[in-house]
Amino acid sequence: MDSNQPLIVKTFRQLGWIVEHTHQLGSGFPDIIVSKQLPSGHKFTAVVEIKDGEKPISSQKLTIDEAKWHSTWQGELVIINSVDAVMDYHNNIMREFG
Repeated sequence: MDSNQPLIVKTFRQLGWIVEHTHQLGSGFPDIIVSKQLPSGHKFTAVVEIKDGEKPISSQKLTIDEAKWHSTWQGELVIINSVDAVMDYHNNIMREFG
């Protein structure tokens, strides 16, 4: 678990997202699953890989297991490395689907 995960989870929740922790599943599975019912009525779900944006870019690379898992996933998948990235993602989803 990355050190910024609690703050990222808190931010998603403050924006009305439901968050489930999945980092303990291993085998490259992303860190959390988020979902939100948008004002349009659309229910939106995504898997989220959390990386620590305070670390150098080289330290934020996907592990071999993560890269393999990501390459086969066919649903919504996002890599988040900061609170600003959560806000950007939330705003994009609201604009596109809200």
